[in-house]
Amino acid sequence: MSDWMTLLEVGGPLAALGGGAAYARTRHPGVYWSTVGLPLSTARLLGSYGSVMEACGLTVQPSRLRALAVRATTRREVRPVPPRRGIIRPTSTGLRLRLRLAPGQEPADVAASAERLRHVWGVHAVYVRDVKPGVVELRLVGFDVLRKVRMPRRSGGGLLRVPVALREDATAFVRDYRAIPHQLTLGATLSGKSMYLRHLVAGLAPQPVALVGIDCKRGVELAPFAARLSALATDPEQAAELLPVLVKEMEDRYDLIKARQGIVPSTPDEEITSDIWGLPDSERPVPIVLFVDEVAELFLVATKKDEERRDEMVTQLIRLAQLGRAAGIYLEVCGQRFGAELGKGATMLRAQLTGRVCHRVNDEASAKMALGDIAPEAVMAACSIAPERPGLAVAGDTSGGWSRIRTPYLSLADAAQVCRESAHLVPAVPALRRFRPYAPAQQVVTATPVVCAHPATD
Repeated sequence: MSDWMTLLEVGGPLAALGGGAAYARTRHPGVYWSTVGLPLSTARLLGSYGSVMEACGLTVQPSRLRALAVRATTRREVRPVPPRRGIIRPTSTGLRLRLRLAPGQEPADVAASAERLRHVWGVHAVYVRDVKPGVVELRLVGFDVLRKVRMPRRSGGGLLRVPVALREDATAFVRDYRAIPHQLTLGATLSGKSMYLRHLVAGLAPQPVALVGIDCKRGVELAPFAARLSALATDPEQAAELLPVLVKEMEDRYDLIKARQGIVPSTPDEEITSDIWGLPDSERPVPIVLFVDEVAELFLVATKKDEERRDEMVTQLIRLAQLGRAAGIYLEVCGQRFGAELGKGATMLRAQLTGRVCHRVNDEASAKMALGDIAPEAVMAACSIAPERPGLAVAGDTSGGWSRIRTPYLSLADAAQVCRESAHLVPAVPALRRFRPYAPAQQVVTATPVVCAHPATD
């Protein structure tokens, strides 16, 4: 009897502890990692580092001097040498450590063994980043950070830099318009594309930037941000009037650059290599970010007259994409579907959009149109996005690199509130004054209790 009592006294707390750990791992992975996962993974790493590197083929023969020293001081067998390991730095989502590669090794050798290291050290994923010649950083992620997105405290924001999503390696995905001036963002209905757009607008609203929108869905996506927009077109007819004004504004800015730098006025715009950032602060025009939502609506035509208007608008968009960066005009082109069948100019426009973000799409052709020309292996990653994970996307650029990202939740009301609070920051752009949308004053509505027969759902 006493043995059973002792077993219950010992086993009861252990079972409760195990159950609590399992619950925390499922519901609160960050807490589980900080209390249980981090010590276990650190112990595995320290205890098996040398043998794991040897099993992965990441060891090299020691130098002759080291081999002679080992033989002279000990009688042990001279074993291959793994990469020199730096200090292990724990984080809220994983571990970081740097490795100094041995002569003859390259970062690709370590990256090829990332999946093996993940299983041996008991983490969710292992990512390799090249720090400098001969040094790589291993970023071990302890759990799936994209399941419940929490943006890092230090996200690297700034002028024309918006931390808009979280990467799968627990770092912030920053939309940097200075580095990647134009981007194509695709996503089907309820894929999270609108959420991504909200973060961009809310992140740019407090900055000294002119925001221009073309929303051919009668403005349902961009109209809530009217208080902060410098111009808004809600149908193809208005877009046909707005785009020539933006092209003329771009040409005027090129003339300003020519006058400041002493360039002959007859010099073609294509031969000017400088930009507005070389101008003094007092003369520099304000940057303009153009949001185009449902870009396919600009390509669709019904009559011959619409076809002529379409060709003109597409030509102007292509000109803005080709020449707008130096003039401080940046494009954010969004849509549910984008393909060559849209018509003349679609492929040419896509070629000018350096950044690519592809949410869940309805067909593989759209994923290929977004990512096929820059990272063919990313197409399958985009096609495998589950509908129950909105906001998940594959982001890449023309350098060939790509990664999975997910946008945190941001309600439309909160994004609109940020725009209203930043309404006084709308810059003065005379050419866009007649396109400024009407923003009604915010009204305070008193909620009246309503008795429902069934529970109300959002």
